Amino acid sequence: MSANAVIVIADDHPLVRDALRQTIAQDLSDAIFHEAASLAEAEAAIRELGAPDLVLLDLHMPGMLAYLRSQFPETPVAMISASTDPRIMRQAIDYGASGFIPKSSPTDEIRAAVRDILAGNSWIPGGLDDVPETAAEDALLAGRLATLTPQQLRVMGMLSEGKLNKQIAYDLDISEATVKSHVSAILQKLDVNSRTQAVILAGRLNVEDPARGMPG
Repeated sequence: MSANAVIVIADDHPLVRDALRQTIAQDLSDAIFHEAASLAEAEAAIRELGAPDLVLLDLHMPGMLAYLRSQFPETPVAMISASTDPRIMRQAIDYGASGFIPKSSPTDEIRAAVRDILAGNSWIPGGLDDVPETAAEDALLAGRLATLTPQQLRVMGMLSEGKLNKQIAYDLDISEATVKSHVSAILQKLDVNSRTQAVILAGRLNVEDPARGMPG
């Protein structure tokens, strides 16, 4: 762990970001914090910083976690969530999270978790022995998702938000023809026949925060 840990806090609620920053700063007074309100801001911050020591990420979709892990494999990403479901914790770890920290955790536990992850360890409440093994269906879906490219993961996330090809093209600054090509590849890799089926599958793959999720 570096003397001045650089930590990116990505959550769409400023009060949550502020609370996390204050909680961690009480333990790591020399830490340098960067905040992000969306996945795009988190990605931009990581690129600007080069190699932050940790990203604390509130995400409702593991595809976006997989996207960050594929783009920045050297940067640990820990999930921050209102959920305490052991299956969701296992799913997050399967998708590359270095840790899973419930927002309901006591402040001392949050600080200990951050220190542990910064030290290069994995952390979830109670340890990995307390979470179930990956279900066969989840493993199959995870394997399919892992075949998507970062851009395809982005497109799939936008499909889940109900965006049309024209909107996706505008947001990603690509042509509609390129979007259609990505959608076709997504359908093939996920082994589904329609956008609707892909969106349903994306919902099946969600790591959901019961209160909300951060849009990608």
